[in-house]
Amino acid sequence: MIMSCLCVCRRGGSLFKVPEALIPPAGARVMSLTDGLSKMSKSAPSDLSRINLLDPKDVIVNKIKRCKTDSLPGLEFDNPERPECKNLLSVYQIITGKTKEEVVSECQDMNWGTFKVTLTDALIDHLQPIQVRYEEIMSDPGYLDNVLLNGAGKASEIADATLNNVYQAMGFLRR
Repeated sequence: MIMSCLCVCRRGGSLFKVPEALIPPAGARVMSLTDGLSKMSKSAPSDLSRINLLDPKDVIVNKIKRCKTDSLPGLEFDNPERPECKNLLSVYQIITGKTKEEVVSECQDMNWGTFKVTLTDALIDHLQPIQVRYEEIMSDPGYLDNVLLNGAGKASEIADATLNNVYQAMGFLRR
């Protein structure tokens, strides 16, 4: 399968490129709030295992209060015995845009109660503009229909041009 894909890529010249994975160093996998060893997933049975983009403030507060932690003092990224600690610090790092070093400096001496409040506030601040924009879009069906119609037109133009290039690169005749 991979070899046949590579053959097509070579035959298509510069049109077909072998994709490269873009995995960010932080946040490539966000883990569950109820189990620091399992991936956060919207298909998980418990809604408490994840933060949804549209969760109201009180729900976020409750989920972070109830998320799984340990009883060890301080917070640390690099202890494999503390996956929940690493996960919550990583979530905080991602949503605040801080470096790992900045997060460690800010949070290493915090207890869980203090950190959970800090994380909750950061999550709410991060999600609030997304939620506001979502409400704006959903409250105007005409705008949404117009965006979908314009997007479909642009996508069709791009797809048609791309398909013409593919036919030409592969030596196929277009009907």
